[in-house]
Amino acid sequence: ASYADAWNGASIFVTEKSTPYDADSWHRTSDTNYEKGVLSWTHVHDLDGESSSAYFAYFPPYSYERHLGLIAQCAESEGARVFSLGQTVSGREIDCVKVGTGPRKCWIIHRQHPGESMASFYAEGLLNRLLALDDKWDNVSEKARELFTFYIVPNINPDGSANGYLRTNAAGSNLNREWCPSPSPPAADGSSASEMYEAPTLHRSPEVYYLLKHMDETGCDAFLDIHGDEALPFNFLAGSQGMSVWGKRLESLHGAFLASYERANQDMQAKVSYDPEKPNEGMKNICSNQIAERFDCFAATLEMPFKECWGRPAGWGPERAGQLGASVLDALCYVQPHLRDGSDFWEGLPDEDAYVEPSSKY
Repeated sequence: ASYADAWNGASIFVTEKSTPYDADSWHRTSDTNYEKGVLSWTHVHDLDGESSSAYFAYFPPYSYERHLGLIAQCAESEGARVFSLGQTVSGREIDCVKVGTGPRKCWIIHRQHPGESMASFYAEGLLNRLLALDDKWDNVSEKARELFTFYIVPNINPDGSANGYLRTNAAGSNLNREWCPSPSPPAADGSSASEMYEAPTLHRSPEVYYLLKHMDETGCDAFLDIHGDEALPFNFLAGSQGMSVWGKRLESLHGAFLASYERANQDMQAKVSYDPEKPNEGMKNICSNQIAERFDCFAATLEMPFKECWGRPAGWGPERAGQLGASVLDALCYVQPHLRDGSDFWEGLPDEDAYVEPSSKY
């Protein structure tokens, strides 16, 4: 974990399959404990069982091979076009799946932080529904393809995923701090650096460089950056409250989107999130902040828990992360008419769609 205190309340996953990549085989241990800097749990292994091995994880892994299989499925789908945005530091393709013919452009990216594997399960659930990869068609996905042109990046950091990194790409860059130039970090002696930290660059963060290049070409009306959070045991949305474009319009879109999402999937909630940044004090080098500012659009970071999801039945894991990905289509279709609405549309929204000021306290 990148935050040791986040081990409090965690429950380690275990599987006894011969390979750790069967997502359905993982289950949580019941006695995970973190005390005085020591993480412990109990597992009794049957040496005469199906496998001689046992695997443990903070969250079940999503392999690069599974990612390539998902991309191949999408490429074979009649409703999709798969193309590469560019290449990573190590030369891997940055796969993008284009779906739909609608007037609004929606970009959804996943796994900037490669250790947050739930984001890949989310992407799989989203693409399964949107393209009926499981042969299950529904009216919402059909409507979504008519309302939007989707650009879905299932894994923007395949180098980090393949190498087993937690938060960086192959160059050691945290991609979620590479979205625009920013002040250089302090020197080792604590003095302030005079030069700006240039970002994104082809040398250090080509993944972000190529993505922004394509977004500037297509435009963007709605954007989601999909992550996992180690500390908060909730699914939640972090908005762009600290950016200069934030006002009644974006506040109302944020509220209506979240309210609709909750109605579609009760694993989502609105009350708990990161404490919002103060007005005009947002970090512009963070992905969703930069996209909101750059395109004056609804943009947010969606976080899913490593831990069990508080207030919900036990069993949060890959399957429900996929279901959450599928459910986002309901929320996007709900707010689509208002994404570029210049009127005071919020005056006609029901009370249950009102924006909720979130807090990290729970």
